[in-house]
Parts: sequence; C-alpha cells; structure tokens
Amino acid sequence: LLEHAEHPDAVSVSDELRSLLQGLDRKLNGALAFITGRSVAAADQLFQPLKLRAAGLYGLEHRLLPDDDVEVAGEPADIAALADEIQAELGRGAYIERKGRVLAIHTRAAPHLLPRATQLVEQALATLPKGYRVVPGNAGVELLPLEAAKGAAIRRFMDIAPFVGRRPVFLGDDTSDENGFEAVNDAGGLSIRVKPPAHTTAQYGLAGVAETLAWLKSQL
Repeated sequence: LLEHAEHPDAVSVSDELRSLLQGLDRKLNGALAFITGRSVAAADQLFQPLKLRAAGLYGLEHRLLPDDDVEVAGEPADIAALADEIQAELGRGAYIERKGRVLAIHTRAAPHLLPRATQLVEQALATLPKGYRVVPGNAGVELLPLEAAKGAAIRRFMDIAPFVGRRPVFLGDDTSDENGFEAVNDAGGLSIRVKPPAHTTAQYGLAGVAETLAWLKSQL
C-alpha cells in the first residue's frame, strides 16, 4: 500500500488511501484487516484515525475487533543485548528496529551492510534459545520467533466473524508475506504480490503501489 522509504517511520499515508480503506471496510462489513510486520500500535499511528482489525508483528499481536486492546510483549533481554551488539557493529548506516520479540535490521540507506547484517543475525541463532528464525526482506533482515507467521494470523481471522465463510484475499510485497500467500492458496483464496520477484507463491502480481491502489479502487 505504501512506497518504501529509507527509514520505516518515513513512510506516509495519504487521505485518499485512508478513504479507500474505510470504503472497503464498510463494503466488506468489517472483513478487512492489516497483516503486518509492524506492531499494531505502529500501524494505528501510521493510518490514524483509521483503525482496522489487525495482526501485528507477524501475528504475535492480534486485534480481533477494531476497539480491542492489544497485549504487547516486552523485549527479551537476549534480544535487547543482540540489538545493541548489531548496532555497534554496523554503525549508523543501519537502522535497528526493536519490536519486542522481533528484531529488524534495515539497510536501505546503506545496502552494502546487508550481507554483514544477515551474517550477524544468522550467527546469533546459535546463541539464542531455540525458536527463532531469520527472514530476509526487501532491504534488510529480521529475526522472528517461529510462531510469528502471517499465514497463522490469516487463518486465525478466517475462523471468526466477519471473515468466516469468505474467500480470503491477501496482498503483500515482501519475503515474509510468502507464508501468508501459502495459507491463502490452501484456503482457495486470492494471493497477490506487489512487485513480485521471479519466484513467489502468490498467484498474481501487481507492478507497484499505483497499480495496487487502482485495483483496490476497482473493488469498491
């Protein structure tokens, strides 16, 4: 839905996009949800005053109703220490995003740091308790708990009203979305990747944000 920026906080949401999502939410009787690697609070801040059902941090956070409270997990001590170590190693060219149990290293502003960032995170797996995995991204790398998966988040929504009985449709643009595409495909839904690479499990592709917004408008 948004163009990428060097810093995750540098993206912006237009009034047109907010209005579009509000319209879709009304048409679908509330069966619209954010499935995001951001926290639910971060998504709310970005799209305010719009609040939708949401799964944040790849499903570690869930808001099944727009006005529900969200249980937020703190940052484990070993992840906090690792974040400090990686920041010291990579310097200011990389942005370390600390999201509780999720650690993201963004290198869009310094692409040459990505191989080293990936190496550091992969090496850290040996020092952490079992239950973490490394996921590459468009311009960075993330360390996630094994249970943090967009596919599981989608399935959880599909088991409850107003989603139950509907055909799921999921749009994403990153490697971490592939798990969601697989879940939607298994459910007989529609999976769409924005700017798809050569290899993706998504059934369809859209060229970029402009084409994505045009497609969403056509669904109103």
